[in-house]
Amino acid sequence: MAIFSIQEVFSSNGPLACGIPGYRMRAQQIEMAERISSALAENRVLVAEAGTGTGKTFAYLVPALLSGGKVIVSTGTKNLQDQLFSRDIPTVRKLLGSPVRIALLKGRANYVCHYHLERSLADGRFLSREDAANALRISRFIKKTKTGDKAECNDVPENSAVWSAATSTRENCLGQDCPNHKDCFVLAARREALAADLVVVNHHLFFADVMLRDEGTAELLPACNAVIFDEAHQLPETASLFFGNNVSTAQILDLVRDTRAEGLASARDCLDLPGLCGAVEKAAKDLRLTMPLEPSRYPLQQLEARTGFDPGLSGLIREIQSLATLLESQAQRAEGVENCWRRAVELATQLGRWQSGADADYVRWGETYTHALQLNATPLIIADIMQKQMSGHPRAWIFTSATLAVQQDFAHFCSELGLNEAEAAYWDSPFDFERQALLYAPQNLPDPNSPLYVEAVVNAAFPVLVASGGRTFFLCTSLRAMRRTHELLGDALDRAGLKFPLLLQGEGSKNELLERFRRLGNAILVGSQSFWEGVDVRGEALSLVVIDKLPFAPPDDPVLSARIQRMKSEGRNAFMDYQLPRAVISIKQGAGRLIRDEADRGVLMICDPRMISKPYGKRIWRSLPPMTRTRELDDVLAFFNAEKTIAVTQ
Repeated sequence: MAIFSIQEVFSSNGPLACGIPGYRMRAQQIEMAERISSALAENRVLVAEAGTGTGKTFAYLVPALLSGGKVIVSTGTKNLQDQLFSRDIPTVRKLLGSPVRIALLKGRANYVCHYHLERSLADGRFLSREDAANALRISRFIKKTKTGDKAECNDVPENSAVWSAATSTRENCLGQDCPNHKDCFVLAARREALAADLVVVNHHLFFADVMLRDEGTAELLPACNAVIFDEAHQLPETASLFFGNNVSTAQILDLVRDTRAEGLASARDCLDLPGLCGAVEKAAKDLRLTMPLEPSRYPLQQLEARTGFDPGLSGLIREIQSLATLLESQAQRAEGVENCWRRAVELATQLGRWQSGADADYVRWGETYTHALQLNATPLIIADIMQKQMSGHPRAWIFTSATLAVQQDFAHFCSELGLNEAEAAYWDSPFDFERQALLYAPQNLPDPNSPLYVEAVVNAAFPVLVASGGRTFFLCTSLRAMRRTHELLGDALDRAGLKFPLLLQGEGSKNELLERFRRLGNAILVGSQSFWEGVDVRGEALSLVVIDKLPFAPPDDPVLSARIQRMKSEGRNAFMDYQLPRAVISIKQGAGRLIRDEADRGVLMICDPRMISKPYGKRIWRSLPPMTRTRELDDVLAFFNAEKTIAVTQ
């Protein structure tokens, strides 16, 4: 392996420039890479924001590959995880001539399980013919795959219901007692990760592993020299999820399903088992039915106020305990039966712990899904827990994203994660935003709480949509507003006789919708949270991003409400210290969808009048890239006319 300095790697005649078509040397990228290299060498904590176009991925991969130590790279999404492993890391490794061994490690739900697939095929109880056909496709896939990664099984949709019958969970994995233990794809992925120099995981897996000591990171972390978090702005939310505790009626129904299957296989003469399984199943479904059908979040007070909730929860705990007692008497008959017994005991314990409120400084709340109710206990403060995870063996910790700071101030992010001693660094985007982009804040829109606000937003945005020729992301802050916006836009397009394709989040997978959007070239995509971040559309297909409201989290959200109350009790300003910084980071993510390349041009339209009328509005627009700003529709129309002129002359 050739030995390079950071400057040499990123120079205009270095290995990256020689091997990557269109490579451009960027001062910001070199500075960022040098700071990361220094932090890696000295086991320091670095928080780094790099604007869109800086090339932050290569800015941390090059130092990581040159460091000579074992590095874990954790991403916010599986899409970026796959991109790093399949494209970015192999590219850099080849150009550097690096012998570094790399591995990809995902959560166990991404790997086909021989045992559970065989059981499901033998049982044959699928909900539809399509599920049965998909199960057979997976059985053919398992015979030829080396990794067992379901992302490689192109014949079966990633969101197919049958995957739950073909993969394992932490609860139903038999571990060393599994008859297919030697062939296990999860264990094979762990072994690869343990032997690798650079391991790519995602935030969910990282924290699940740290907390559950399950998926391999518990073994990887002590041996590694550095952890690099990309898309680090997601960490507070993800850490809160995994440092908390939750139990769902879906887990209970999975236990019932597995217990029935194990009973048929190993305990057919246990005549009381089917009846107890039915009683647990009924109690779980009855508990879900104490809440409204519409998916939503509920604070503890609203849960307890629902008729039947408290007795329903107590009844469910009793039924699971009865099932556990029976399973204990049968546990020696088979590993699968013993596993179900242990799961029943654990679920009863978790439900009892939630019911008693045993976790101090945790807020208890519930979330309903179409067919399930999940009971959560979420920590109000994660800084101390995060610091505990970071203490011990000396290593470097790198936190990077395009959106961590509020006007270059990292106080909010660092305080949430307890990174009080961290170094912080900021690099502007190399893009010429003043020339490439226009920030439009329309006039005369009503208060966002007005009942006709969505109609006013669509009316204000429609002439801009027409001028842009479609090519629009219309980003909404709620699913209700998203659906209403889609409906109103459809009516407006029909009245105007315009044929712009109108896409809606949820009509297909995120990747399918993005592919259609890029291919069509003049589409309007109406989306909510899924399309605010992690989406990259370069070129002319996207020239307008409309944001309906400033993305403040709903104040009645159970966790947010509890955190606000706690901050107020400490004499702090919850809005300025917590709610506003989070909204700024979110809106920076949404705005970041617009300009993805030096050649991109476009308009960012933020409709919420509070950005102009409220004193805090300045903190929001001053945190955005330095776009030309206007409140006049004529300026927007002139911008798009100029864009058409540029296109004609090129």
